[in-house]
Amino acid sequence: MTTLTHYLIVFFMSMVPVIELRGAVPYGVAMGLPYLPVLIVSILGNMVPVPFIILFIKKIFAWMKKREGFLGNVAVKMEERALSKGGVIQKYAAFGLYVLVAIPLPGTGAWTGALVASIFQLKLRHAFPIILAGVATAGIIMTFISFGVDMLV
Repeated sequence: MTTLTHYLIVFFMSMVPVIELRGAVPYGVAMGLPYLPVLIVSILGNMVPVPFIILFIKKIFAWMKKREGFLGNVAVKMEERALSKGGVIQKYAAFGLYVLVAIPLPGTGAWTGALVASIFQLKLRHAFPIILAGVATAGIIMTFISFGVDMLV
């Protein structure tokens, strides 16, 4: 594979929920790509879905809930998950959203942050920079972890 192909994989991998840049950065490192371009490409890819989630997820969930069965259940579970993470947002406001996105653990990240921002009716212009700061922080943490592990191997 070419270097461009690896960067495209990093970009698109970072868009995928659950994987996000937490998986894309280690992939880029494992492929021998330089850390700064991997970090930048991962952040850009991770941020692509954020505006769409904030603007449209409530409408999508409403549509899903009208369907009985699997889609309705998924929408309800995702809303419940967002509400369960929302305590941090209600208690700490913008800093809570930042922390939710910045900590590179399962169940956190840009997708969850955007979902929580939408559920709690934060405007895109307010939520986007906070989520971007959280994604950048998570990316830096993952880069240090990935290169630390790479140096040990």
